[in-house]
Amino acid sequence: MSFQDKKIVIYVTGGIAVYKAAELVRLFIKDGAQVIVAMTESATKFVTPLTFQILTKHDVYLDSFDEKDPEKINHIHLADWADLAIVVPATANTIGKLANGIADNLVTSALIATNVTRVVVPAMNEKMLYNPASQRNLQQLEKDGYHIIEPEEGFLAEGYSGKGRLPDIHSMFTQVAQIYAQATLPQVLKGKSILITAGGTREKLDPVRYLTNESSGKMGYALAKMASHLGAQVHLVSTKKELAVPIGVSPTYVADAKEMAQVVTDAFPEQDVVIMAAAVADFRFKEVHDKKIKKKDNEKEGLTLELERNPDILASLGKQKSVKQFLVGFAAETNDVKQYALKKLEKKKADLIIANDVSDQTIGFNSSDNEVTLYFKDGAIKHLEKADKETIAQEILQEIAKHLD
Repeated sequence: MSFQDKKIVIYVTGGIAVYKAAELVRLFIKDGAQVIVAMTESATKFVTPLTFQILTKHDVYLDSFDEKDPEKINHIHLADWADLAIVVPATANTIGKLANGIADNLVTSALIATNVTRVVVPAMNEKMLYNPASQRNLQQLEKDGYHIIEPEEGFLAEGYSGKGRLPDIHSMFTQVAQIYAQATLPQVLKGKSILITAGGTREKLDPVRYLTNESSGKMGYALAKMASHLGAQVHLVSTKKELAVPIGVSPTYVADAKEMAQVVTDAFPEQDVVIMAAAVADFRFKEVHDKKIKKKDNEKEGLTLELERNPDILASLGKQKSVKQFLVGFAAETNDVKQYALKKLEKKKADLIIANDVSDQTIGFNSSDNEVTLYFKDGAIKHLEKADKETIAQEILQEIAKHLD
């Protein structure tokens, strides 16, 4: 999900990982968020407030008694202003104070007054992290409704490896996005198991050549991410190992149509919804060569390759599905989109076909945007205007949720 126009307060406490908080602030701002930073006194020993002031274009809040506006009480103003509060890095000291209701500085006072989503990202030496008091305090924060992002294993400031490192900023960003989405979006898919396929299959000819298509996998991955955001348990069957797997999604990687068919068929009985977003090749080579095919000495002599049909995964699932299962296919067409989509809906015995015109280079294959029309088995039709693929994915899934009951 996007943080566009969201109001985020980042509370920075005194640890060597403060520099990563500055990078995290930049990520939220680049994503469209408004960010205000509040710091403990010890945090200012590592990074100056001026750094955050320049990044956020806002005053940095430091002292409960430095009331710049007589009409506002600083810590209450921050608590009321925020849509989301993040403590990063969170020291053992601040974690202990929050767990025990101690409000003796601006940061702890504001957080105790905050009733929106609160995320704590601990960073400290491994010995401090595993101290029984620290573990007890973290458990108490979770009971009190805070969300905890686990620190990582790695090289610590003390010069040895252990657990306690602040996660990579992109990992923190995606984990916060997942937490915030599940806390604020309607969990219309909670309790549902959803399998989603993504990417274009590769049908091998020899060790260096294969038959494939232009599918980037972006739409399938967007659907997997948003399904997880909406509360589903998500299994992603993908041909794209290079794409980052969304938080909370379980991946299985395949190469060709036969492998995908086997994985999907085996998992199908346990699924509530299956979305076949992958571009599965209709044909494969009848003969696969163990060694690279060499061209003939005769330059005029061509090469004839024989193809055979791949399994039709969607049609096979349509024959197997129970009345409680919801089956979704995609129709990527270059002409007569509606006609082919409706024909596919009936022929494959699907519950929904999502159609798009891939002749438009600004949407579909290899694009970050899409524009689709949903054709439901019950006759309902829903057009989704051009938008980024995550927005389209969320709209698709919310429409599916309406039909599940």
